[in-house]
Amino acid sequence: MVNLLCSILVQGDEHLNIILLMGIAVFCGVVGAKLFQKLHIPQIVGYVAIGIVLGPVLKVFSNGTIQMFEPFNLYALGIIGFLIGGELKREVFARLGKQVLAILLFEGLTAFLLVGLLSFAVMICFSDWQMALAVSVVFGAICSATDPASTVSVLWEYKARGPLTTMLTAIVALDDALALVLYAVGVSVAGVITGHQETGFIFALVHSFYEIVGSLAMGIAAGWILNWILKRIDDNEKVLVFTISSALLVVGMAIRLNLDVILSSMALGLTLINSKSNKAKISFSLLRNFSAPIYVLFFVLVGARLDVSNVTKMIWLLVAAYVIGSVVGKTAGAYWGSVYCGAVKTVRKYLGFCLYPQGGIAVGLLIMASQKFDQNISSIMLLVIIIGAFILQIIGPIGVKIGAGKAGELGLNVTEEDLIKTYKVGDIMNAKMPVLSAGTSLSEVIKVVSTTENFYYCVIDSDENLIGAITLDGIRNMFATQELNDWLVALDIVEPIVATITADIPLGDGLDKMKKFEVEYLPVVVSQEANKLSGLLTARAVHRQLSAEVLAKQSEADRMYGLGVTSKV
Repeated sequence: MVNLLCSILVQGDEHLNIILLMGIAVFCGVVGAKLFQKLHIPQIVGYVAIGIVLGPVLKVFSNGTIQMFEPFNLYALGIIGFLIGGELKREVFARLGKQVLAILLFEGLTAFLLVGLLSFAVMICFSDWQMALAVSVVFGAICSATDPASTVSVLWEYKARGPLTTMLTAIVALDDALALVLYAVGVSVAGVITGHQETGFIFALVHSFYEIVGSLAMGIAAGWILNWILKRIDDNEKVLVFTISSALLVVGMAIRLNLDVILSSMALGLTLINSKSNKAKISFSLLRNFSAPIYVLFFVLVGARLDVSNVTKMIWLLVAAYVIGSVVGKTAGAYWGSVYCGAVKTVRKYLGFCLYPQGGIAVGLLIMASQKFDQNISSIMLLVIIIGAFILQIIGPIGVKIGAGKAGELGLNVTEEDLIKTYKVGDIMNAKMPVLSAGTSLSEVIKVVSTTENFYYCVIDSDENLIGAITLDGIRNMFATQELNDWLVALDIVEPIVATITADIPLGDGLDKMKKFEVEYLPVVVSQEANKLSGLLTARAVHRQLSAEVLAKQSEADRMYGLGVTSKV
């Protein structure tokens, strides 16, 4: 299969159908992500890196092919926006609403000003001041956007939970709105400077107001309708179908009405999750499981867009100004905003590291802005933002991981299923359970049973080999059906073992074996050849221990909210 795939890649995309291209992108993206994960780098970087290989390097994805995938990219953004909206519960804004607004303004405006100044300093060396000012204002407006897709993807990958994670999720959810407002101001200023009066200030502001309010209104209305439908459905498959179709409808209507895809989808998810319906929770769970291939293909296509064949010295200087200005501006702005509003210490110190990624919204705003300039300036702007956004897309997820890790929030949003994947049977089994020998008298057996809390007792022979088990149900049946005699021993009432496991197998495999044989207990032996008992795996005990760990991690994350000071806003 590898040889076949290599021969296909060499051919380029002229002889490949779109379904095959999707398969290549997803398959190679997953492989690349695994390689990067082994280096402790977020998997999204692997997706983008594979996109570079498939796009600019091997030319498997041409510019024309990437354009064909544009409807898919918009739908992927819609799914991502919907899932981000699902993180924005009412209590988050009740607790952090004023802090979110303050930090959002500080980090967005600081990046806007710094990127604008640096870009102007570069452009003035190569063009007149009017063009330099126009381009720098547009660059500043565009850089204020933070890509919610890659940011939240890293938080989900590393199971982050805590005040930094909550604040970051809220910030990236609202960054689109701020970017649209700054874009309206920036483009109107650029239009006045360059003589394009059709992009007047009032017109741009009115259009941005329409885009923001219209997107939110449509998403909220769709969320109410979807919640009403889900309450009347019992089949999980239909829940998933209605959720996906609702996201499709919202994305399609947003495109048709010239609204923002991410904002409208986010409003859909936000409305649904705050309905407090059990079906809503099921809907998000099902869609999150369904969306994995969508994420992979979306980020592979992000990497495939990069083309640096016509890069000049001026463009590299502008890229440096854009990237440095974005990183320094958002880091400093997030810190100043956090200090001003009295956010907790971890938010003050590490939030800025998590705000670097840029993607769909930045490129989308750029494409709209580039239409206001002549061809030469438009091509320069496109190259600068695409390369700059790509660099930020590479370093951004790493920054998110570092920031959330420094804040101590990684791994605090785990579920029992997540923990099961990390354990082997030997880590959870009970190695100190009471064991009965085959010759133990009935009276001694009853004494052991009455003084312990177990429901299952393994029986071993003189060589400590496992020969069977005694259960409470078995003892109860014995009392009901047999005449009791003093000479009865454990061997006389022992039940056969239906299955055994070893300590070195994954815990998930052990639990699956329990389900297969419909038992609550499985003896753990040294090996399948050596039938010597080493412990007992109990489904109830596993669930109790894992539940305690989940609650402990969630409590640890929730305690972090008490580490800050009183808000000043």
